[in-house]
Amino acid sequence: MPILRAALVLAMVCAPLTGPVPGYAGQAAGVTAQPAPVVAPVQAPSPAPATVKAPVAAPVSGLVQPALDALEKTVGGANLDKWKRGTIRDEAAANVHRIMNDLQSTLPGLLKEADAAPSRVSKILPVARNMDALYDVVLRVVDGARVAGTGDQVDALTQAMNNLEKARQALADRQVDLAAAQEKQIVDLQVALKTQPAPVCPVAAPVESKPAAPAAAKKAVKKKPAAKPAVKPPATPPAATPAPAPAVKPSS
Repeated sequence: MPILRAALVLAMVCAPLTGPVPGYAGQAAGVTAQPAPVVAPVQAPSPAPATVKAPVAAPVSGLVQPALDALEKTVGGANLDKWKRGTIRDEAAANVHRIMNDLQSTLPGLLKEADAAPSRVSKILPVARNMDALYDVVLRVVDGARVAGTGDQVDALTQAMNNLEKARQALADRQVDLAAAQEKQIVDLQVALKTQPAPVCPVAAPVESKPAAPAAAKKAVKKKPAAKPAVKPPATPPAATPAPAPAVKPSS
């Protein structure tokens, strides 16, 4: 017997472990593979639109005022008494009056408005039109001086007219430059808007609408049947009184 028990114990100890190890099997079975977290793609910030600066223009009066001052001094100092008498001198006197009135009354207001908005062509255009008309009148005075005036006055008036022409050209160039700069500004803004990516609006989660509460069922009001009028039993007719028997006359 002792030998048999020792053999059994030895067989149990040396037997190979073919099954799962108790304790670890339960832990392995209880562990489930978790999915990897989903990382939302990071959207690159949209580039800021290009800032287009409006052109900064110098005051308009700085371009034309020196020529206007020289013209006023020359025309105002012209001595028409030295001219030959006649229609030409009379017309020149009227034109000189128009020139001085324009230089002292009309142009200062137009230049003030143009200087307040030197980058707006709409404010410069009235000045340019006025100076074009002024140049035509000055040209008539110069032509009259060549016919009826003195040589020194012709030279002075011609020089003033040439300075006015240069001021007109400078003003025309300013308008062209402003128009080109504003056109470029518009084109740049259009290009900047086209290159901007379309904004992506976040999709909001749908809001579940709660079902409307059922309307309270109206209790059916049972109408009570109208009470039937009580039927009175027919009145019992009075008992008929028997008619009296006719009297029988005795026979004779």
